[in-house]
Amino acid sequence: MTRVLIVGLGNMGRAHTLAHHRHDGSRIVGLVNRSPVDLPEDLGAYPRFASFAEGMETRPDLVVIATYSDSHAAQAIAAMEAGAHVFVEKPLATSAEDAECVVATAEKTGRKLVVGYILRHHPSWVRLIAEARALGGPYVFRLNLNQQSTGAEWETHKALMQTTSPIVDCGVHYVDVMCQITDATPIRVHGIGLRLSDEIAPEMYNYGQFQVVFADGSVGWYEAGWGPMMSETAFFVKDIVSPNGAVSITDADKGASADIGGHTRVGGLLVHTLAGDRRIELPDEPDHQALCDAEQAFMLKSIAEDLDLTRHMSDAVQSLRICLAADESIRTGRAISL
Repeated sequence: MTRVLIVGLGNMGRAHTLAHHRHDGSRIVGLVNRSPVDLPEDLGAYPRFASFAEGMETRPDLVVIATYSDSHAAQAIAAMEAGAHVFVEKPLATSAEDAECVVATAEKTGRKLVVGYILRHHPSWVRLIAEARALGGPYVFRLNLNQQSTGAEWETHKALMQTTSPIVDCGVHYVDVMCQITDATPIRVHGIGLRLSDEIAPEMYNYGQFQVVFADGSVGWYEAGWGPMMSETAFFVKDIVSPNGAVSITDADKGASADIGGHTRVGGLLVHTLAGDRRIELPDEPDHQALCDAEQAFMLKSIAEDLDLTRHMSDAVQSLRICLAADESIRTGRAISL
């Protein structure tokens, strides 16, 4: 039985807590949150702690980190040095150097480190990647995720933007998809961005877009914006083009852009080739909670079966490096060579 400590009880932390609550191989030894928070009745009996240090006194085997981005690296390193395995929500860190330190700590301590790339556990996204790879490159990646957030969702986004921009927080998911399809080394990034609200810090922007160039000639763009001013039109574009055709997500029934349940839903794929088109229907997709369940099941499997996570960790650093370079490009006004 794996002793599990969950740190951070926002949307993702609660979902991961439910995953371990339901898993036969887990025993939750504590929940950490800086402030009091209401939880579902099923989770109310677990011990609560107000700090990471207090929670670590339970001596967990596994620490699940779902706090704000600026605490990810320090908490992951401390947990592994204390002997625990770590699941950490994306992004792994707020700098490439810190991300590399986290990976180095995992290698030094022999602890398992899994980063919360939820799309890697979604069968429809796995199929999308396989269909794109079958076309052959080089590729054009056209990806975005804009969110018209108001009320509580806008408050959450403003809190996130105290440490992380939208193109880093969301972008790592989709850059990871690009990297899985092309397998090529990224060589250059150029970004643009704009602050569209006086409610966020002057040095932050809530809309960003960047282009990335890969060594095999593949190119891609990613766009992300948060806030009440964002358009609901074409907020979710997922399109991969190659000399031999294209693969696109066709599900238009996404609901509101702020609904995170729609962000992972594929529904169907359109595979276009020079010989004609083929539609792939993907019914009965897992919902957001089921995907979090799958993430934590993979985490537990990696511990039990001593899985080699070398590629997983290097991919996490690479996708983060690209998004951070885009952020640097926006802030400096110049293209960044990787």
